[in-house]
Amino acid sequence: MATVKLENIYKSFGETEVLFDINLDINDKEFVVFVGPSGCGKTTLLRIISGLEEVTSGKVIIDDQDVSNAPPVERGISMVFQSYALYPHLSVFENIAFPLRVAKVNEKELEERVFKAADILQLNDRLDFKPGQLSGGQRQRVAIGRSIVRNPKVFLFDEPLSNLDAALRGDMRVELAKLHQNLQTTMIYVTHDQIEAMTMADKIVVLRDGVIEQVGSPMELYHHPKTKFVAGFIGHPKMNFLKASNILVKGAQLTANITDSNSVNLSVEVANTKTGDKIEVGIRPEDVELTSDNKGLPMNIEVVEHIGATVILYGSVEGNSDFCAVLPSDTNVNPGDTVHLALDPSKCHAFNIQGQALYRQVD
Repeated sequence: MATVKLENIYKSFGETEVLFDINLDINDKEFVVFVGPSGCGKTTLLRIISGLEEVTSGKVIIDDQDVSNAPPVERGISMVFQSYALYPHLSVFENIAFPLRVAKVNEKELEERVFKAADILQLNDRLDFKPGQLSGGQRQRVAIGRSIVRNPKVFLFDEPLSNLDAALRGDMRVELAKLHQNLQTTMIYVTHDQIEAMTMADKIVVLRDGVIEQVGSPMELYHHPKTKFVAGFIGHPKMNFLKASNILVKGAQLTANITDSNSVNLSVEVANTKTGDKIEVGIRPEDVELTSDNKGLPMNIEVVEHIGATVILYGSVEGNSDFCAVLPSDTNVNPGDTVHLALDPSKCHAFNIQGQALYRQVD
């Protein structure tokens, strides 16, 4: 069992406060990803769990034990850093074995644990190689192997794929997901890349300016963001936000004008919204459809990206300078064209002026 519980975590560096009242439960065997923009506090929070940073106040509890003041070696964790930090003069075998030699593990057990880790990471045929003879992905696997041999309760990953090229990052995402399935161990992963978060996590923790914005499964955050920030951060391309006017609230029905000739009717929880309030309507680029009747939302196209299965359009709509649409690849459009888009109200989101989501009613 390897649970992690954070209670009322605050962290300051001198006069600068970077984390504010962080409370989080991480279950046994979960793959949890901390995600957010640079400077949001995600790496600092990971280092607090590892013991590399002290908390200003609050508790870190691992397996029901308060380890807030315990050194890293006593926390049952292992950390993989952004930098591989391999010893260039040692073989792959010796790099993986290094923490076991420091711990004075007997040679038979050491070999068994190194070979097991190498087998999991498909490094058996590279054990005699030096790091300089390996690819970037292989070096990262060696760094992970060095963590596996310690048999930690919790694996911590600090942006381990950011030094790899795009193709290798994709391959390593799959390998890390397989590793989690094979080891059945609690893993906490930090990244600024929401695609990594969406593809690997059981649970995503979105941080912003030192606070937790939302916690949930990838699809929960994608379909039911609680704030405009989460809605814009999760998903690629990011959600479109349209300024709305002439807000009319009647019962659970909210009607908003997006342009002079286009309005949208949303069935949302509007207990805190009234007629005349300012809101924004959110719609994901992949949730719009092309219409030929010229009655939809007019979009002036500025850039067209063909990426195989889809075409991505960038441009503007009336009163909104940035808008993106993802359409089927056979859509025949060019920069300078104007297309008309249909919005499905059931796929629209609404946010008040504070950036809080107005939730759709559930029958």
